[in-house]
Amino acid sequence: QVQLVEFGGGLVQPGGSLTLSCGASISIRSINLLGWYRQAPGKQRELVAGVSIGGTTNYADSVEGRFTVSRDNAKSMVYLQMNSLRPEDTAVYFCAATDRWGLKYKYWGQGTQVTVSS
Repeated sequence: QVQLVEFGGGLVQPGGSLTLSCGASISIRSINLLGWYRQAPGKQRELVAGVSIGGTTNYADSVEGRFTVSRDNAKSMVYLQMNSLRPEDTAVYFCAATDRWGLKYKYWGQGTQVTVSS
């Protein structure tokens, strides 16, 4: 079983930056996709960004050009660098992972709160 732990959330002003980190309990070299979801109160959980084992990334339209997802397989870490933050980015952010060759996220972190406000 894979355990994921996110950290780095907090309060940031609009236009500011924040980097989220996620550590995995096992080597991520065998995990196909690592990604970040977010969920605001009363809204569905949505995919923010993902990165494949081959390094291919994808982003939600709302964060394209502002967020960057990356993975460090040697350290079993995945990151989400968030720039030009907006109030609508406020949500609980979850780290997620598939298993080997998987396309469906099945492992989830506990979530970390990101609040964008002045």
